[in-house]
Amino acid sequence: MLPWSAPLAGTLNEHVISSELLRGNPLGDPHDRPLWVYTPPGYADEPDRRYPSVYIIQGYTGYVTMWRNSSPFRQRFPEAADQVFASGQAPAAILVYVDAWTSYGGSQFVDSPGTGRYHSYLCDEVVPWVDARYRTAADREHRAIMGKSSGGFGSMITPMLRPDLFGGLATHAGDALYEQCYLREFGTAVRLLRDYDADIWAWWADFSSRVAFTHPADATLLGILGVAACFSANDDGTVDLPFDPRTGVVRPAAWQRWLDWDPVRMAPQYASALRSMHSVWIDAGTRDDYFLDVGAEAFRAELRAVGVADDVIRYELFEATHSGIDYRYPMSLAWLCQRMAAAGIS
Repeated sequence: MLPWSAPLAGTLNEHVISSELLRGNPLGDPHDRPLWVYTPPGYADEPDRRYPSVYIIQGYTGYVTMWRNSSPFRQRFPEAADQVFASGQAPAAILVYVDAWTSYGGSQFVDSPGTGRYHSYLCDEVVPWVDARYRTAADREHRAIMGKSSGGFGSMITPMLRPDLFGGLATHAGDALYEQCYLREFGTAVRLLRDYDADIWAWWADFSSRVAFTHPADATLLGILGVAACFSANDDGTVDLPFDPRTGVVRPAAWQRWLDWDPVRMAPQYASALRSMHSVWIDAGTRDDYFLDVGAEAFRAELRAVGVADDVIRYELFEATHSGIDYRYPMSLAWLCQRMAAAGIS
């Protein structure tokens, strides 16, 4: 593998979509967003053929142009995904790379008065936009979603909320089982906030005034503030932390609002939607820094408890931390496309 970009067998089309739903969002973030749409090899040669689509969403702090970033001895995912189709590992599909970045680092792909209407943006603007301009097979059986970390979370909850749009999903180390992945961070956050007199907004002002991630507090506090803005914001856009920033005592009402977004706890409420899925890929590293391997196990258990058939689920724990697992993405992409083909939907 050469360390520079290689020509694609398919075509990566770069667009800008103007979102009415994100216009005037609480953080003043752009409502014009980059959107990449990949068409597979042979797309232009078969003008009457329609294709399944896979929506690809990113982890926290991710934005769409980060797909151009590379790691030593690793292929960029858009190139690896192209090879999935060029090498015949999976039937052809259209890939949609969605941007849902916010000034706090991410949106968790939910609608929130603290960040904006990113769930609705994805489902009610991006999906119809793509279907109107590309030869997608525009129904749930032909559409899947995949992502890692916060993107894995989005890939779990979006089909629960909109089973009319998405019939398959892949979650790589997706946020789940919040008492393991989030609650244990609260004490760390309290310690870090001592430098800011227990005021997260004082930290935010400092963070916004200098080069990002040059203070030990930055990564933890950005995650705490950003997720609170997604899960426990008030109607006026103010944000409630789920713990007292000076003592660390959990605030039950705000914490419950976080738990309401835990995929493990959502599963019983959305059991019918989950049972309707034709494909569910779940994986995580056995040494995940946020215990998302434990969350993956809990999510799989809940799927079984609500009646999702074992032959629908592909589950694997593998040796890894939370980092460096991008090599798993082509595996789940190929599997999702193969599953759609096996069901006679490609």
